[in-house]
Amino acid sequence: MTTKKVLHLDSNHPLMLTQLDQLGYVNIEDYTSSKEKIEETIHEYEGVIIRSRFKIDQSFLEKATQLKFIGRVGAGLENIDCEFAASKGIVLIAAPEGNQTAVGEHALGMLLTLFNKLNIVDQEVRRGIWIREGNRGHEIEGKTVGIIGYGHMGNALAKRLQGFDCEVIFHDIKDNLSNPYAKQVSLAELQQRADIVSLHIPQTAETTNLVDKIFIEQMAKPFWLINTARGKSVHTADLIAALESGKVKGAALDVLEYEKSSFEHLFADDTLPEPMRYLIESERVLLSPHIAGWTFESKEKLAQVIIDKIRNTFHEK
Repeated sequence: MTTKKVLHLDSNHPLMLTQLDQLGYVNIEDYTSSKEKIEETIHEYEGVIIRSRFKIDQSFLEKATQLKFIGRVGAGLENIDCEFAASKGIVLIAAPEGNQTAVGEHALGMLLTLFNKLNIVDQEVRRGIWIREGNRGHEIEGKTVGIIGYGHMGNALAKRLQGFDCEVIFHDIKDNLSNPYAKQVSLAELQQRADIVSLHIPQTAETTNLVDKIFIEQMAKPFWLINTARGKSVHTADLIAALESGKVKGAALDVLEYEKSSFEHLFADDTLPEPMRYLIESERVLLSPHIAGWTFESKEKLAQVIIDKIRNTFHEK
């Protein structure tokens, strides 16, 4: 009997190993070897499970002669050469369903924190500073929230905004996506009406630097920006100019333009970009380390979604 092997390049929820074993796979865990070292044996594997350890490019895939699937334990597939993988008949599996709740809640939490200056006042009170008038906040009620990208994540935020008595609109490249939570509009209309803009888009050539000087100038009103999607969708220097001018009232960023393969490497080489220093020092900017989809619950859900898709694709025909 042929041995079906799956290579795990990042650690995940234990159910991943358990359920793959139940499906008849042999699990091999390698969380430390270099990409070059892994390429020496990748021809032995039918499956690869990865998060963001390194890019699976054409060179890697050419050596993966037995590969049938790649499971990316996350929402997107940006670190995989999808076109070349498809040409080799490799099934690509992502799990946006797995962390949609986490992202929706995190985006809402960042918005509420930004509106009510909770990050600032918490630190002030801890230092014995008691300022009320100078820390008046804003309410979501009566405002228009514009969501860009209405897949699993955009939908999750719109759903959680129900009950805040705000209007929720969205723009997406796909048509006919309106549902009870939000109404679809053109990008131009969103820019005319939105008080708050929340990004929920993948990283593509079209979305890179989407929020730049031109985008910001086309916004009819000063606005708040939330980004829990991809850092490169926002041109940081242009965002800073807008924060300084007041066109952007505040920004909540879970992802950054300067991220490398993983956020934790951002500070590794001691060459922090000057715009990043501004973000760190600004009281109108709220930052988190790419954890919007990073809950205890989503860790399990992401793994289960990947397993379910492998089962449905290869074992229940």
